[in-house]
Amino acid sequence: MTYRDFGAPTDGMTDASAAIAAAHAYANDHGIPVRADGGIYYIGDADRTALILTPTNFGTATFIIDDTAVENIGAPVFTVGSRKETFVPEGITTLRRGQERLPITLPAVSLVTVTNDSVRHYIRYGANQDQGAPQTDIFVVNADGTVDPQTPIIWDFDRVTAISARPIENDTLRITGGRFITVANQAESKYTYYARNIVIERSQVIVDGLQHRIIGEGKHGAPYGGFINVRECAYVTVRDCVLTGHKTYSTIGRAGTEVSMGSYDILANRALNVSFVNCTQTNDIHDRTYWGIMGSNYCKNLVYDSCVLSRFDAHKGVANATIRNSTLGHMGINAIGSGTLTVENTSVRGGRFVNLRSDYGSSWRGPMLLRDCTYVPTNAGAAVINGYYSGRHDFGYVSYMPNTITIAGLHIDDSGLPDDNPGPALFADFNRERTDSTYVERYPYQLPERVILKEVTTASGKALRVSDNPVMFRGVEVVRGGE
Repeated sequence: MTYRDFGAPTDGMTDASAAIAAAHAYANDHGIPVRADGGIYYIGDADRTALILTPTNFGTATFIIDDTAVENIGAPVFTVGSRKETFVPEGITTLRRGQERLPITLPAVSLVTVTNDSVRHYIRYGANQDQGAPQTDIFVVNADGTVDPQTPIIWDFDRVTAISARPIENDTLRITGGRFITVANQAESKYTYYARNIVIERSQVIVDGLQHRIIGEGKHGAPYGGFINVRECAYVTVRDCVLTGHKTYSTIGRAGTEVSMGSYDILANRALNVSFVNCTQTNDIHDRTYWGIMGSNYCKNLVYDSCVLSRFDAHKGVANATIRNSTLGHMGINAIGSGTLTVENTSVRGGRFVNLRSDYGSSWRGPMLLRDCTYVPTNAGAAVINGYYSGRHDFGYVSYMPNTITIAGLHIDDSGLPDDNPGPALFADFNRERTDSTYVERYPYQLPERVILKEVTTASGKALRVSDNPVMFRGVEVVRGGE
């Protein structure tokens, strides 16, 4: 099927969304692939979403998404949906971290989501403070009830107040090509997220060769919730795509102070085994007038491979993250979570190499491995690992630093810093108030057990310091040379 088969105009001025939706509806009913047969398709203000259930090739067609006047800012342009139906498994009342098997069987390998609304996690600290979110986990369960060890249960659930499951597809659905242009909204700058995008809610999907650009950003505008939005699914690969960072606008946060609003072209929520391969962005990854391109929540096994992007980010936790063969810009690597954080053959230019997000407790429960990387600090006294933790805010969980940190090959190019700078530090000053042993943390921070430094070099020749806060990190074993 093609959009022209359903009378879609290709002049770039007449709304084609009804014909596009109709083409996909027919294709879905008959199991037919869809191809955009060239041309320019205009997507106007209508509250209309095209549901994609069959392979779709957008080809060289251009889609102009006009957000200047929209009926429903939360209506996706396309949703890549699933034919599998969600169901409620019976007999699950509690769960334990690392539990290997559920006391049930399932009709097929399924994606299971559980919630305990009597426990709050991610109680945010700072200018965007909030009351947190219900305890949540998402994992893959085999038909015999065994939990996939690659997506382990990461929390103890004393109660399960909600549970759902959806079988995972056996086949792979491909979405290819397409040149998408968003005409940016001109709305008031406040947290009213626009979602005129491509939402992926089906497992086993490949998005290949898509391009997204943004035009018309002005002096104010509402933020965006990801042009590619991967949610409630698993095994998704986004490859060879060109995306665009969004202009940063400010508003008043929950603490009553001015804050910059996050605005994303990539978003992943409750998604497992999601990879971005050979993806780039149209604007300068070091241009601070644009927000970091990516955000995520409640994910597991996120991968950047051979990407040039302004940011990797995990808000409400990621279990296992890998960044390799990539170049990251001014917002660098921001993460909290658990499992293993691996960064290989990757360069970061900015104020820190890895930032453990302070608004969620600067927490990473598990090991961190940095191997064969380059760090270009942009300010004196920069740190390889950044964060802040006062010990006086309840995030809803115990906060950890990585239990072991292994740095096996890191070059710090500090040649652009003033000669009188003290040289880079391994750890930032995570708490300037903690100056002696009398400081009391109401919610104790779990510090690293061991740090191994091997082949760490600097352009200036200055040795890597442990921290500007020797009191906080004096009990941490630092082994230099890898012995």
